[in-house]
Amino acid sequence: MNFSYQTTLLEDWITAFYQNLGIRTPSDLCIDKIAHKCNIVLLKENIDSYYIANDFIRLIVLDARLSQEQQREVFFHELCHVLRHAGMQGIMPAAFRELQEWDAIRFTRYAAIPAHMLPYIPSEKNVIADMSKIFHVTPELCTKRLVQIHNRIQLQKRLA
Repeated sequence: MNFSYQTTLLEDWITAFYQNLGIRTPSDLCIDKIAHKCNIVLLKENIDSYYIANDFIRLIVLDARLSQEQQREVFFHELCHVLRHAGMQGIMPAAFRELQEWDAIRFTRYAAIPAHMLPYIPSEKNVIADMSKIFHVTPELCTKRLVQIHNRIQLQKRLA
């Protein structure tokens, strides 16, 4: 897929982060490997997903009852909290917690379908289904990512 797409600072950060870990293609985008390379303990249990990050441990627990695609998306969401956020959400002001959640939602889209891997998306009529297979995420996330890319391209055209 060809894009005249200007990446965001967060997308650039994720690309640099992945390249530092040796993650260059969709087949490299393995949550177990990412967790291992980031010294994060990754567990799958029949409980709601959560993370713990402090001076002693970095832990992500994924809800094993979710589909593999949903688990990947939750992993990227929790990874954002581990890598980019500080504080205990339960005691922080609501506005700050909402900001962290908004950031984690954006991070999930960018980390699950990174900008430097956009060329792997085929330009055919089943783009959403193909993306879902290539990146092992839900079609809903693929749709949101494509809408975000389309909107950014349209904005850039208007500003040019």
